[in-house]
Amino acid sequence: MDWLDEVSEREHRGNQILFRKDSILLQELNKCLREQNHRTVVLWAMALAEEAVRRLEEERPEEARPRLALEAARQWAAGKIKMPRAQRCILDCHAAAKAMPTAAGAALCHAVGQACGTVHTPGHAIGFPMYELTAIVRVCGVEHCREPVEARAAEYLQRLTDWSSRITRGEDSGYEWAAFLQP
Repeated sequence: MDWLDEVSEREHRGNQILFRKDSILLQELNKCLREQNHRTVVLWAMALAEEAVRRLEEERPEEARPRLALEAARQWAAGKIKMPRAQRCILDCHAAAKAMPTAAGAALCHAVGQACGTVHTPGHAIGFPMYELTAIVRVCGVEHCREPVEARAAEYLQRLTDWSSRITRGEDSGYEWAAFLQP
């Protein structure tokens, strides 16, 4: 089965999320994510979330919850705030999805929330592509999404490889890390 068949089927059933964790398209990324250290996954996810937050701010400039969640996750990763405060902001970001005027915007709110959750556990990382790729399908339509979705999925892998190389070379030394994220 092709990933697009899976997405078409999920859309036909009315699923909100069009990609599953074990989606054919995400299998290689999922494997690579599991091989990375926690800091690599956090940096990868925060960079992706920053882009999504900027797009959300273009759609709804008055909606601050995704930006606040991202800032809280960064502070949590740096050990400047504790989990409960960051968690509240992340849950608020997910709640912001209900206020978004488009299904794509709602999916992006959830993508940001999942990216922020990677500070807690790297397992949340796959949630970002699940939701962001859903947003792409919502914008392009199932009939026209193959190229942009596959390009973005390839970009996830490339960027993860880039972050992994940077961490291996010690280029994360400029970041502050909470004790639970120390090597």
